[in-house]
Amino acid sequence: MKLHHQITGPDTGEVVVLAGSIGSNLSMWDPQVPRLVDAGFRVVRFDNRGHGRTPVPDGPSSLADLGGDVVELLDTLEVERAHLVGLSLGGMIGMWLGAHRPSRIDRLVLCCTSAKLGTPQTWRERATQATTKGMVSIADGSITRWFTPGWIQANPGLAKEFHHMTATVPARGYASCCAAIGGMDLRDALPSITAPTLVVAGADDPATPPEHARLIAERIPDARLEIVDDAAHLGNVEQPETFGDLITKHLTAR
Repeated sequence: MKLHHQITGPDTGEVVVLAGSIGSNLSMWDPQVPRLVDAGFRVVRFDNRGHGRTPVPDGPSSLADLGGDVVELLDTLEVERAHLVGLSLGGMIGMWLGAHRPSRIDRLVLCCTSAKLGTPQTWRERATQATTKGMVSIADGSITRWFTPGWIQANPGLAKEFHHMTATVPARGYASCCAAIGGMDLRDALPSITAPTLVVAGADDPATPPEHARLIAERIPDARLEIVDDAAHLGNVEQPETFGDLITKHLTAR
């Protein structure tokens, strides 16, 4: 799968790949890109398969498929090794790469994510909802998981934009990524990850609560955990300065 992607920043900078949530496109990382570019990074962000401007696959996908897409993107860009910052599904892709393609990953930041989320049945039902009831129904639920009620009330315009982002994802593309999440269990793979890892959770995240982040941080050797107050699932949008600071400091630490 050829991933639609954007590159920002100096050609000579260390590459950091930004991997996003199911139901989003690469614009979800808009708050972090300027900070990373100012720090000298070459930022590569992409649309997951079946999202944004990346083609819709023929059927269900696995997490290995999504991880393989990122490896192919790195190969296309002739990047041997990169940092990866992933949120939700993007964090799952980051963990898969850290465990299965360790030579391609330098440092990891895993935001608002999980090593095992729900059951296959849960995600089959979500996929069926998308394909039978439409993506607006998915967006109606997603927006209340992505952001706290106070943030939605204070930022109605942005909330509407993010609702539209999910509502316009192709249903079959969304369903394909549901299959990847439903079939995922990375818990036993976490101890094999050697990349220096920062795990970030939103204190108010109903989708991947902080206990999911604690499990990841406990099982990845020497991983560090940060819990951000007043942040739900898209914590990088709700608390952009805090997430930007944590991400940049981790990627520049030596």
